Amino acid sequence: MWPSAVAVGVGSVLWYSTYVNSCLLAAIIAAVYVSAGGSLTLWQVYRTFPRDCKALGRFIKLQLFLRRVKRKNLSVPKVFQEVVQQNKGKVAFYFEDQKWTFDEVEEYSNQVANYFAGHGVQHGDSVALLMENRVEYICMWLGLTKLGAVPALVNFNLREDPLVHCIKVASCKLIVCGAELQEALCDIKDREAVADLPVYVSGAGKDSLKCPGAIDLDAGLASAATSSPPQIDNVNFGDDMVFIYTSGTTGLPKAAIIKHSRAFFAAAGMGTMIGLTPSDIVYDPLPLYHTTGGIIGVGQALFLGSPVAIRRKFSATQYWNDCIKYGCTAAQYIGEMCRYLLNIPRKPEDTKHQIRMMFGNGLRPNIWKEFESTFNIPTICEFYGSTEGNANIINIDGKPGAVGFVSVLFPAVYPVALIKVDEETKQVVRDENGLCLRCKPGEAGEFIGKIVKNDPVRDFHGYADKTASSKKVVRDVFAKGDSAFLSGQCSFVQGQKC
Repeated sequence: MWPSAVAVGVGSVLWYSTYVNSCLLAAIIAAVYVSAGGSLTLWQVYRTFPRDCKALGRFIKLQLFLRRVKRKNLSVPKVFQEVVQQNKGKVAFYFEDQKWTFDEVEEYSNQVANYFAGHGVQHGDSVALLMENRVEYICMWLGLTKLGAVPALVNFNLREDPLVHCIKVASCKLIVCGAELQEALCDIKDREAVADLPVYVSGAGKDSLKCPGAIDLDAGLASAATSSPPQIDNVNFGDDMVFIYTSGTTGLPKAAIIKHSRAFFAAAGMGTMIGLTPSDIVYDPLPLYHTTGGIIGVGQALFLGSPVAIRRKFSATQYWNDCIKYGCTAAQYIGEMCRYLLNIPRKPEDTKHQIRMMFGNGLRPNIWKEFESTFNIPTICEFYGSTEGNANIINIDGKPGAVGFVSVLFPAVYPVALIKVDEETKQVVRDENGLCLRCKPGEAGEFIGKIVKNDPVRDFHGYADKTASSKKVVRDVFAKGDSAFLSGQCSFVQGQKC
């Protein structure tokens, strides 16, 4: 009799619990429906409720993290020190056949900071960083930020005038150059904007320096202290962290200001919203001078404690081999990378990896499902946004073709929208009161994010060029006096995608 009684009792409890949860869910859906003034159908609420609640929970977790680092006025290197203490002896970065532990990255970046502090680098100084992908590159910019200096992450493919422009526009005081890029620097060393700047070369050795007057950085770092520099305590949450350059598709590259607060939002935001954990190993074959690879990808190690495997340059033929080699469980992509992977001949390694998730932007909808099935990828999290902007959205549930969503249930939590733009003049369309008009589902428009000053999520920090900054802001959006960042043009299906 006892087992049967237990079974009946447990069954009753489970039934009652299910009944209560169902009633609670119905009550919440009804409340959301009423609060929306009946503008949403019950079907819309039902379809989007699970996704929006999952997103809300993760967004709250992100906000708690951001509030903590803001309240304690923590910088990126300060948070990394916390992560190091929690992950002593654990691998932080894989590169080729190298393994760098969290402790080793901390010590090397401390040497960078102490060395350059001894050579006059101060809080607010800009330093041009011209190196190909490798772990030392990460340590260089991380070490410089411990002084409050602002590394300018220069695209290593640039030559001649565009290279000079990038160094000049960021008002760099010195240049750190990888040995493999010395010739590119030597070609411009007689230019007025560059001629008087000290050059420090990494990875060359004393006998392999090519630029006249260049300094062997490796020799200097070897004798630098591995202890944390005292200047780190004067680096603030709201300080400029790095300059990252836009692609320059409409002219010369613009130096976008990335503050410590923005880096936290970009990297921790991505990891939190898509559900990465410290047990994941992330494959990041992207250029480290761009936000996606250099901040979002690398940031999973710096802020979350997830090991990251980097590569000198992307290789379609070695992509899955690398994922297998390093035991990666998550991987990044960008632009046409997925198409390149599909276009090469199939091989057994294509599906022998452990990847549970890929994330990035630029995956074309017409190859999405083919890519998933060909390479056995359970979830693809596409996102939309820009280096410098505050209008960023993520497809957290892997819906094919979607680059993110605008919540129809909790729109005030993350204030982004699509506004109407004249197709011929490309100017914002306004109503009789001078305010912007929201797009209807299916309409193309300009994607915007509300600007809230001093907020790590909502602020827009602009470019080194103030004129370029002003062109990306629209005012009097939905109320007189408000402002928003202009991200780009797209269209959306309500509650589903942009």
